Amino acid sequence: MRWTLKPNPEKEKIQSLVTELSVEPIVAKLLVQRGIESFYEAKKFFRPDINDLHDPYLMKDMDKAVERIEAAIANNENILVYGDYDVDGTTAVSLMSSYLKSFYPNVATYIPDRYDEGYGVSYQGIDFAEDNDFSLIIALDCGVKAIDKVAYASEKNIDFIICDHHRPGKEIPKAVAVLDPKREDCSYPYDELCGCGVGFKLIQALAVHRDQTMDDLLPYLDLVATAIAADIVPMTGENRILAYYGLIVINKAPRTGIKAIIDQVKKEELTITDVVFIIAPRINAAGRIRHGIHAVELLTESDMDAAKQFASEIEKNNIDRKELDKTITHEALGQIEENNEEQNFSTVVYSETWHKGVIGIVASRLIEKYYRPTLVFTKSGEKYAASARSVSGFDVYDAIDKCSEFVEQFGGHKYAAGLTLLPENYEKFKAKFEEVVKASITEEQRIPEIKIDAEIQLSEITPKFHRILKQFAPFGPMNMRPTFMSSGLRDNGYGRRVGGDETHLKLSIINGADDKTYNAIGFGLGEKHDLTCNGTSFQAAFNIDENHWNGNTSLQLMLKDIREE
Repeated sequence: MRWTLKPNPEKEKIQSLVTELSVEPIVAKLLVQRGIESFYEAKKFFRPDINDLHDPYLMKDMDKAVERIEAAIANNENILVYGDYDVDGTTAVSLMSSYLKSFYPNVATYIPDRYDEGYGVSYQGIDFAEDNDFSLIIALDCGVKAIDKVAYASEKNIDFIICDHHRPGKEIPKAVAVLDPKREDCSYPYDELCGCGVGFKLIQALAVHRDQTMDDLLPYLDLVATAIAADIVPMTGENRILAYYGLIVINKAPRTGIKAIIDQVKKEELTITDVVFIIAPRINAAGRIRHGIHAVELLTESDMDAAKQFASEIEKNNIDRKELDKTITHEALGQIEENNEEQNFSTVVYSETWHKGVIGIVASRLIEKYYRPTLVFTKSGEKYAASARSVSGFDVYDAIDKCSEFVEQFGGHKYAAGLTLLPENYEKFKAKFEEVVKASITEEQRIPEIKIDAEIQLSEITPKFHRILKQFAPFGPMNMRPTFMSSGLRDNGYGRRVGGDETHLKLSIINGADDKTYNAIGFGLGEKHDLTCNGTSFQAAFNIDENHWNGNTSLQLMLKDIREE
């Protein structure tokens, strides 16, 4: 692991915040690192305000989208809400359909089949709309590259409104409205919304048009917060406001389907991390193992008994997903070793038997072992389909684009993408992708990095300090949970490996002259036992968290890495 200590901000800025906020220098430093340099900015950070959301009509084409939806309602048209099969897509479809249905009945939902139709807008979906007399499709979390599909729909007198957040191509589809803050010709002030977030801006605009208030929209924010957490978008600006209020809804008045999931895991208060690891995987499991429409059914169900049934089925899907994930990861690692590709600059693996629903998760697992840009392919109809994942700082979307001569279709982000290609182009693509990565990846990008906010003494970790740190939440990209490092640490003699396979490390740490003992746990750090428990001093990188045990709550260091002094 590569430890990178963030640069110290200017002392004047830190001192100014210390004076204005009456906080310790370490707190002021953390704030300045996040671009917060005044009392006003700190207030906005610590107390997100729903009224600070931008006017939705600042987004290009928003007026056209609202006008077309209102015309459809006035003319009694059938509206099809269409979205991708992942968490962002299914929450967006649930959001849009449940909002529209609150005042208009002629609304139905459509999620493409991951296996038969693949990602995004499909010809089958448009044919379904034609066969069932839908004249307007609202596409969420997809569509910004669907030039041919939108043209095909237009020939059938079916209009499209697209709500997307992916990077557009050179051409924009000829839809009635294309809402995408990443459009070059869109001057919307915040361009990091997820697909569900763009969908929320559309219902916000509709609400303004219908003289509704933000209070009418608050119940939908549990869906938006779930999408923000799952899609790993920056936890800044509007995303932070929406996630903050969405978490309140999740913990105090969640929709029936989300409550059914929470009841199964028996967790009292959820953080954004819990949403990432508890709610999101279960919603995703439906689309991965069966069909994404089951997630929409759960998220739009109002009867608790029915929701519990849906949640129970999705829980089984999640268990199946975990087993597939484990098996395919094992096979993929074997393939890398068999082909002597351990020293490659990229990972590209394929098997026609691998389940398409989990190849994205497997790609992430492979990065844990071989830290490099990774694509996992499987057979999808007559083509090969892949999920791509990347490492910190490396743009995998751009790398795939440089191999586009061998690619049929692709889309995604800097760190995650999907693509399809013809079987005869697989080996050519694999060779070209390795060549592109080798030529463009830096040595630093090939080593996992821990970004450290500050070096502190353990004595600075007080209950008050932790209470302030908790107010930095919700955490996510651009506002990660603060990571600290300390030096001169020793274990007091009670350190041991824990866990069934002893892969984890539990320590009781002392720091210099401080006579206090600090409990610490390092998941996956069991191999560091000898380094920490031989009586010599060491350094640790860690987060600060709470440990709840037998009704007691204590502070605990969550170790990220340990190294020799």
